[in-house]
Amino acid sequence: MSLGGALPNNSRIPKEAREFYQLKQRAAEYYRSNAVPQRMQEVLNTMFYEQPDDVYGHLANYFASFAIPAAISRIVGREILDTKGQPTVEVEVLCTIKNFEKSVCFTTMSNCCSDPNYTTQDIEDKNFEQKNQSAQIALEWINEPLNSLLKGLPPANQTEVDKLLSEYFQRKVEEDEEQRKRDAEAEEPIEPELPPEIITAPVPDKKKKIPKGKKSIAPEKPINLRLPPEPLFPGSMAIGLVSLAVAKAAARLQNAFLYLHIASLNQAEEPPKEMRMPLPMVTLLNCGKSSGGKLKLMKEVIAVPKPGLSYKQSLKMMMDLQQQITKWMFGPKSGPVAMSHLGCWKKGYDHTEQPFELIQEACNTLELTLGEDLHLMLNCAAHELMDYGKEKYEVISGILKHPDEMIELYTSLVAKYPSIIGLIDPLRKEDAQQWSKLCFLLSPRCYILADVASRSIDKLITDGLDETQYSGLVLKQTNQSTISNLVQVAKLMEEQGCRFIPGLTDEETIDDSIADIAVGLGARFIKLGGLCHGERVAKYNRLLAIEEELAQRGALGHASEHQFPVVSEEEQDSEPVKPEAKQLN
Repeated sequence: MSLGGALPNNSRIPKEAREFYQLKQRAAEYYRSNAVPQRMQEVLNTMFYEQPDDVYGHLANYFASFAIPAAISRIVGREILDTKGQPTVEVEVLCTIKNFEKSVCFTTMSNCCSDPNYTTQDIEDKNFEQKNQSAQIALEWINEPLNSLLKGLPPANQTEVDKLLSEYFQRKVEEDEEQRKRDAEAEEPIEPELPPEIITAPVPDKKKKIPKGKKSIAPEKPINLRLPPEPLFPGSMAIGLVSLAVAKAAARLQNAFLYLHIASLNQAEEPPKEMRMPLPMVTLLNCGKSSGGKLKLMKEVIAVPKPGLSYKQSLKMMMDLQQQITKWMFGPKSGPVAMSHLGCWKKGYDHTEQPFELIQEACNTLELTLGEDLHLMLNCAAHELMDYGKEKYEVISGILKHPDEMIELYTSLVAKYPSIIGLIDPLRKEDAQQWSKLCFLLSPRCYILADVASRSIDKLITDGLDETQYSGLVLKQTNQSTISNLVQVAKLMEEQGCRFIPGLTDEETIDDSIADIAVGLGARFIKLGGLCHGERVAKYNRLLAIEEELAQRGALGHASEHQFPVVSEEEQDSEPVKPEAKQLN
């Protein structure tokens, strides 16, 4: 490609001609430096022989391969409402793609502002105010500093994005701590000097007599005090939300599914050739403390289909089971029934046996064998049962149990109902000694799982898995937890033989990314609640779509039989090691 020869050095040549010649020279250099003539020649030569029907489409695809990778141009935060009508935030990621700014994806996340261990009526009353404040701070972070921080970065560089987000959050925490110290120093009163204290000898009391006929009774061992709550920083949801939004944008720009993108982050290479679906933990009944009955022990009765079924088959079984339970619920003598925010029926019971009897009847009607076709898990939500005045768990109205007595209660319950293969939060996280003993006794045949009793993802990464023994953790992506944090903690748990279980918060949105996260990180289970409410059903539907796509590509693996991580007796007083696994026959 020639843009003209040399211009003679003649001062009588018009100025316009000289300027036009210089312009042509600059144009030629611009095209040469970007290899335009070479690539034009290549595509024109090859296209003549290929003779595509869409000439300009062929040219567009050819030159697209040389385009500068998409980069973040803006992130925009907007306030929306979650499924409880509470304020939360949505993030839109816009990228510069082939010289044009385009919207790539929208993402939402639940707005968690309180520690479940410390939820009281006073806190519930202030919940809306706290959420509104947190949402406003998150919007300020997203639309100003985080927008500038990430501008120009390629979304595919998740590690760098998450590093910048985490560093920004840490700076905000440190600034807040410094401000608190300054405020405390400014408010600290100056104490006047006091004269030396005069110490006097105590006056001996008369010896008290012990009343006849009364014997001293040894008091029960006091319970461990509640640990201080982990700090929940207002606005921190901006960090986790932007991290997830960038991951979704990267997947969209690569024309890939989010679960494949997350799997590549987890493997640090190409996604595995075969991927398995997580077993769904479907909540059938909510009959805990808020259900209105005397029974308080079972916040959730959860069904888990047997391994070996497709996800579609498993979900069909759970749908049939829930439909059958619904029929029984509205029988002539059913009593009050309500729909729980967990996506299942909420009903009060007075005895431990009643929920199991209802599920057994439903299974008999459907010709399902409880303990073979499906198993049960119980979310005990022990933190909600503790009466701190009496220092005991109230499992049934008027029936109180010391943490030591809870061990016998659970071992008897699992022995009576062999279909139970999991207990979630059977004790408070403060009852570490009882956790270890219960895990030692039941772990060979039952998953002992921590949800609220677990520490946050940040703490698990910085401090490692704590000394409390368990088979797995139900974890949520909330607040400042980035996608890189999830990948890291999933690897840590896998190395130590601990089950990683993605779960939902009480205040959810319709964003279904948790399904892709579970598949991408190879989770054994996923805890989504019941099969009602749009925010929960959206996740179940997304899992159906993922299974179908995997099957079409021939990449669908199958879940193995249940392997229970066994905690040996020696592990209770030693460093945690990877536990052996026992298979369910």
